[in-house]
Amino acid sequence: MEDVLEVYIRPPRQERPLVCLDEFAKQLLSDSRQSIPARPGHAAKQDYEYVREGSASGFMIALPHLGKRDVFVGADARRTAVDFAACMDHIANVMLPDAEKIVLVMDNLNTHNTASLYETFSPEKARELCERFEIHYTPKHGSWLNMAEIEIGMLGTSCLDRRISSPEEFRKEVKAYIKSKNAISKPINWQFTNEKARIKLKTLYPAI
Repeated sequence: MEDVLEVYIRPPRQERPLVCLDEFAKQLLSDSRQSIPARPGHAAKQDYEYVREGSASGFMIALPHLGKRDVFVGADARRTAVDFAACMDHIANVMLPDAEKIVLVMDNLNTHNTASLYETFSPEKARELCERFEIHYTPKHGSWLNMAEIEIGMLGTSCLDRRISSPEEFRKEVKAYIKSKNAISKPINWQFTNEKARIKLKTLYPAI
């Protein structure tokens, strides 16, 4: 926890941007009966029954100092090791190709490691990608330390809080949301520091 919080108080540096990464999933549901659209004096009506259509996953990529974000969705909208590796390549070579080193904060899921890069790419490219990142993991049960979760929460309430029936619709809605959000740059003002943690979470520290 303290390692991640130390990263967050570093002064922003253009050549070493801070990136927070986290995964999210959306259950895909379609209507079992046709909905009735709204009309004057009457609200729209949707039947409570639905049809399960699987799920779609994406990777939230937050740049808290820049107030920007992106969502990477793999070819099959899944979150396998190969999808994670493709996301890392997207961050390094599409989003931040000029960065000297990318400071990356993420949770320690089993696929979130450099082995996934070697599973996906040639050894040369995997090694090149490894050199682009400085990785910091949030502790177990400490995913709330990841600022990408803030962005996922806003995405969920603003864009994904309704029935979405297909991966294609999922991609379309997420893309439109990200475009709208990035039109206005609003950095995240993170205020929880190690000093505050040692007071608020003092029961987690060993007694000396």
